[in-house]
Amino acid sequence: MTRACEASRVSVTEWRERGSASVIAMGTGALLLSVGLACMGIGSAVVARHRAGSAADLGALAGAVHAMAGAEVACSEVEEIVAANGGRVASCTVDGLDVLVAVEVRPAGYAGRFGVARAVARAGPLSAPG
Repeated sequence: MTRACEASRVSVTEWRERGSASVIAMGTGALLLSVGLACMGIGSAVVARHRAGSAADLGALAGAVHAMAGAEVACSEVEEIVAANGGRVASCTVDGLDVLVAVEVRPAGYAGRFGVARAVARAGPLSAPG
């Protein structure tokens, strides 16, 4: 046998390992894709939670400004502000000059399938020291 033939011979172990790097690369790619999608879902939920908090805060402040006009006027103002911030009013309660608002925001993408982000805010005058 010539040297060229001997050099081209592949042992059984080398033959079995051919292409194993492709399988490892595909597995690594699938893992990275899964981690990326999970991070996107978590990020979407965090953004929705912050949006719900902001909408609740702004809605409660707007409601407190109109609390003297009555609960109906204050809560309609709350609904307008919350909707402008991408939320939905879950509850609006006016107790004297205090306004308590609960807001829900659905996360974008597939994270929205798992529920909504909720936030509660209260606004009104400071109570007088006792």
